[in-house]
Amino acid sequence: MLASQRQDRILAEARLHGAVRVADLVQTLDVSDMTVRRDIAELARAGLVRRVHGGALAIDPAGHSAVEPAFATKQGWATAEKTAIAREALTLLEPGQSLALSAGTTTHLLAGLLAADTALRPLTVVTNSLHVADALHAAPPSRSGGTLEVILTGGVRTPSDALVGPVADAALASLRVDHALLGVHGLDAGGATTPNVLEAATDRALVRCAAHVTVLADHSKWGVAGLARIVPLDDVDVLVTDTGLGAHARATLETAVGELRLVAPDPLPEEQR
Repeated sequence: MLASQRQDRILAEARLHGAVRVADLVQTLDVSDMTVRRDIAELARAGLVRRVHGGALAIDPAGHSAVEPAFATKQGWATAEKTAIAREALTLLEPGQSLALSAGTTTHLLAGLLAADTALRPLTVVTNSLHVADALHAAPPSRSGGTLEVILTGGVRTPSDALVGPVADAALASLRVDHALLGVHGLDAGGATTPNVLEAATDRALVRCAAHVTVLADHSKWGVAGLARIVPLDDVDVLVTDTGLGAHARATLETAVGELRLVAPDPLPEEQR
């Protein structure tokens, strides 16, 4: 298969699914890892996809991420970075708080840590994520008797398994929480974004019901522009990201958000990234 044919196939898969993974393309195209990465680099230079850890995102002609990738697709990207970010986010939390967790793979990792840490109970968590709710419901009982209460909003299910729309927004409008922690699709000087307009509205409802807002975003999210804005940078109290963030992005974020926290990821084997 010629390089142009491979790249056409990669682009078609990215546009169909919203994203592609290098590991999947290696098997599908029966070529080496390096060949796939070179093809993705060529497509990125042409402005047809955006490179991320372990794969690529489809983008539309306006430069926005065109389709929201499925949860399972995103789960394999930047795993070490997301794990380190989730661990750092855990240090921001205290027993007795009420939290709101948005949908996303990083917030899902945080939910797993919350479920395992019985010292953080009692704790109340509001979420519009089916995956986050499942992780929290699997929590072991606390020996001290502290409870972990999980409140799941209703709504319409998105490709990232978030519950969004008027039902979710109305539920959140009636609540007040101490701390909202958001996973985002993209991040730039204009703020946090997502391709899904309804999900952006529900995430904004999460922000409005919280006294404190933390955004969790690995460095590959920087420069990715979704169609709908969730929150401007100056409304973010803490942004937790990883040390892979570039110098220009660091400078922008340090002046725009309340606090920027950079964490170093543990190394993982390439096949897990």
